[in-house]
Amino acid sequence: MTLNEIFERRVSIRTFDASKRIPHETLVEIISATSLAPSWKNSQTARYYVAESQEKINEILAAFPPRNASNASGASALVVTAYVKDVAGYSREGNPDNELGNGWGIYDSGISNAYVVLKSAELGVDSLIMGIRDAEAIRKAFDIPDNQDVLSVIALGYRTSAPSRPQRKPLEEICIFE
Repeated sequence: MTLNEIFERRVSIRTFDASKRIPHETLVEIISATSLAPSWKNSQTARYYVAESQEKINEILAAFPPRNASNASGASALVVTAYVKDVAGYSREGNPDNELGNGWGIYDSGISNAYVVLKSAELGVDSLIMGIRDAEAIRKAFDIPDNQDVLSVIALGYRTSAPSRPQRKPLEEICIFE
């Protein structure tokens, strides 16, 4: 599958087939791909916590508002994404290298998360990235250390239907060439 084919295949899925489970080895392959993502000064601050058991999935679903919980129900796994604070974008002395500070840790995690959803698409696994969640409930569910911020949850599973891709903005609207 070419990279463009992966881009075309990857869309947000909001109805997952609960009867189809992702093999553990496939989840390992998906998360392992994130180690190849670039990061600020190779700091590699992205962290992942994978809810694979139905019990843990239900615990994470309880940290969502009703709409996100509904959208993610039936997912085979929920991947909690976090990053280590005060590393990416910071000097060895602990000072921000520029005005963005921890924004670089979030930026790097976004790139790493893109690797999760694109590798998933390559392997035929569908995804949905969600940011509306109770971060403290998720922190408690996985005992995530205080030096990490919870960013998002990526639902992984298999679609029940093919959604249509929303209209994309034209290049002229998002880019200026001079």
